[in-house]
Amino acid sequence: MSTATLSADELALYTVLTEQKPATIAEVIAKMQAIDDLLANGDGLKWFNRLYLMVTQQVDLQPPGGGWKSPVWLTQLDVTFANLYFTAVADYLVGGTVASSWKALFEARFVVGIDRVQFALAGMNAHINHDLALALLVTDAEMGIVPSLTSAEYADYESVNTLLNLVMPAALTMLAVDTLGVLAEDTGKAGRVLAYWNMCQARDLAWNFADHLRGLAGPVRNAALDAQDGLTGALGRAILMAA
Repeated sequence: MSTATLSADELALYTVLTEQKPATIAEVIAKMQAIDDLLANGDGLKWFNRLYLMVTQQVDLQPPGGGWKSPVWLTQLDVTFANLYFTAVADYLVGGTVASSWKALFEARFVVGIDRVQFALAGMNAHINHDLALALLVTDAEMGIVPSLTSAEYADYESVNTLLNLVMPAALTMLAVDTLGVLAEDTGKAGRVLAYWNMCQARDLAWNFADHLRGLAGPVRNAALDAQDGLTGALGRAILMAA
């Protein structure tokens, strides 16, 4: 893998993605903001990154009543999760191995006629359905725990779902509005695309998939990951092709 063939714009993006691995939510948000500043409006990656940035900011500012029950675990999960996204983009830019889930978005970045919400949700599909179970396993291993459905960690995980249900409608609406508040895009696709994919259901499935992977090893584990990636990639392409 080499940066020698990257354009000036791609090299600038690659540098932002790889120059410092975030260790806090504030650093994750700062990197997403830097990525947003670099990407043009005609780049579909911008709209996934923008949605991810908005959701991260809003959830970070709105902890549930009484606060988080396992804040260290949740922060570590969120940072690990975000770093998988940054790594996926960086690997794609230099021709590295990239999951089919992510290729669905990356290969369509500059295709004309795909709405912003489609790019955003195709990215969320890849990130949650492919990356979240892996982030859960890494975080749990680093902290030496296996959270149960009655654990503080699972309670926080479900609290994030509740917050996402509150912030997602406004975040998706904002994708159709430019910086001057002028309606930029409203083709009615949002509702139709959301029929393909539900964020909170995907997060619940990711938790279950992580539990499933804990009991697998070797070729069987790889086969499970490949099957999940194939389905996620197919769903991402369906989201991007929705009329």
